[in-house]
Amino acid sequence: MTGSSKARVIAVASFDRADFSACRAVLQAAAHDSRLAPRFIAGGRLLTEPGDRLVHSLEAEGMAPSERIPWKEGDTPGDAVAAIAAVTTGMGEALGRLAPDVLLLVGDRSELLGAASAATALGVPLAHVSGGEITEGAYDDAVRHSLTKLSHVHFVAMENARRRVQQLGEEDWRITVTGDPSLDAVLSAPRLPREELSNAIGQDLCPPVVVLTWHPTTLGGDPKTEVQEVIQGLADYQGTLVITAANADPGGDSINRRLRELATVRPRTGFHTALGPRLFSSLLAIADGMAGNSSSGIWEAPSYRLPVLNIGERQSGRCHARNVIHQPCAASAIANGLESLLEPSFRTGLEGMTNPYGDGHAAARIVEVLAGLPSRERLLRKRFVNYSSDDAL
Repeated sequence: MTGSSKARVIAVASFDRADFSACRAVLQAAAHDSRLAPRFIAGGRLLTEPGDRLVHSLEAEGMAPSERIPWKEGDTPGDAVAAIAAVTTGMGEALGRLAPDVLLLVGDRSELLGAASAATALGVPLAHVSGGEITEGAYDDAVRHSLTKLSHVHFVAMENARRRVQQLGEEDWRITVTGDPSLDAVLSAPRLPREELSNAIGQDLCPPVVVLTWHPTTLGGDPKTEVQEVIQGLADYQGTLVITAANADPGGDSINRRLRELATVRPRTGFHTALGPRLFSSLLAIADGMAGNSSSGIWEAPSYRLPVLNIGERQSGRCHARNVIHQPCAASAIANGLESLLEPSFRTGLEGMTNPYGDGHAAARIVEVLAGLPSRERLLRKRFVNYSSDDAL
């Protein structure tokens, strides 16, 4: 409570590498603030190879998980439902033991619905990071907006995200524009020079280097068909291809199998399951381009003036900087987009570009707000605020 000398217990939950970097940045910042007592809850793919390496890196910094929530891995919509159920039960038990003052969640993974449901039933206030964003090509959109309504404190990346959270009826005092904390880890991580990075990931990085990440499109689209279009679209590209694994959405495993096969037969190609902030930031710093449908092309890449070919509908509606070229998920369109991406004049035109998702100092802003929150009773008692048509985006 505000004014109390007792440190406020902040639980931070992460279940996948997609939100881990942002969670880590907040945990690190909170660990250096005497007003807060951070507790890390890890689950899902963070407890299995290679995600456990990310957890081990936090353990080395003295931030071992206070709670672990495992569940059976799977690649179908039914498996996703089972994961939500496992998180609901596991989080209920974990929150009962930790008794946190606030639970912080990042992003739009479907498992977070289980965590938020458990917190709601137990009367634990929720803080949510990255509300108010739009991704029309995935069910992440519905998850994200649902988390906004279940949450009591909102940390958003930019002004238009703040206005969308307002449109969902949230009170102004609950919303803070902080930037996205996933940038904190990427921008602050020490970068390896090209040769050291090449040795670290076990792949030659002779230019040009394109980073490829392809995730399932969860609203329509067959994962096997779409990844084949991506592969065919890259057929004429002769440079280095660094592939990072798909996420844990249904269809992700089949995508990874196909991309692993590609890496075994295509020259100058490597497949990597999890690079971590240091290696990933080093890779973005030396890459010539990025392709696929990952949010990293929207969030992190602008900070490196890195050209991005965004393929398909997964990121539709999301705010982006001028480093992004959009193309449909069709082989010919992908080939044309990649050619434009690697034009030297395109990158030259990105001089002076700023990243709309922040400056790499979001976690400090988030921690400052968490340390000064009002009482639990004040947080839990929400008022719905109507907005006028004049306020619409």
